[in-house]
Amino acid sequence: MSNESALISLFDRWERVWHEGQYDLVPSCVAEAYLRHDQKGDRTVTRDAYAAEIARIREERPGIRVVVYDHTFAGDRAWFRFAFKWTDTKTGEAHSQAGMQLYRIEAGKLAETWLTMSPPGSAWPDAVAQEHWTSPPPGK
Repeated sequence: MSNESALISLFDRWERVWHEGQYDLVPSCVAEAYLRHDQKGDRTVTRDAYAAEIARIREERPGIRVVVYDHTFAGDRAWFRFAFKWTDTKTGEAHSQAGMQLYRIEAGKLAETWLTMSPPGSAWPDAVAQEHWTSPPPGK
C-alpha cells in the first residue's frame, strides 16, 4: 500500500469515528500518546482520553459534522481546511466554526496535531465541500 493510500485509509476510518461514533476504530487511528497543540494548549492525551473527548463533543452537539473543503497529504503529514457544523437541539439554529488542522502521522497513526479554529459562527466561503474527508476537493 502506498503512503498516500495508507493516509486515505487512516482518514476514512477517522471520519467514521467522528461521524458515526465508531470508537472501536480509535486504536487503529490514534497513537497511544497523542500530542495536541490546540485551543486547550499543548498537551499529550491517551487515545482513550481523546476518544472520550470526541464522545462528549458528539453528545453535546448531536449530528455534528466535520465538513472538509480542501486537504493535502505529503509524506507523514496531512492538512485539512474544514468546518464543524451542527444544529442547536434546543433552538434548531445552525452553527459552524471554521478551522485548519495539520497532522503528523507515525507508524500509520495520528501522533501529533496542530489545530487552529476561527471564532464560533465562522465559515469558509466555499459553496461546496468534499463528499468525504479524502475525496478530491470540488473543482480539482
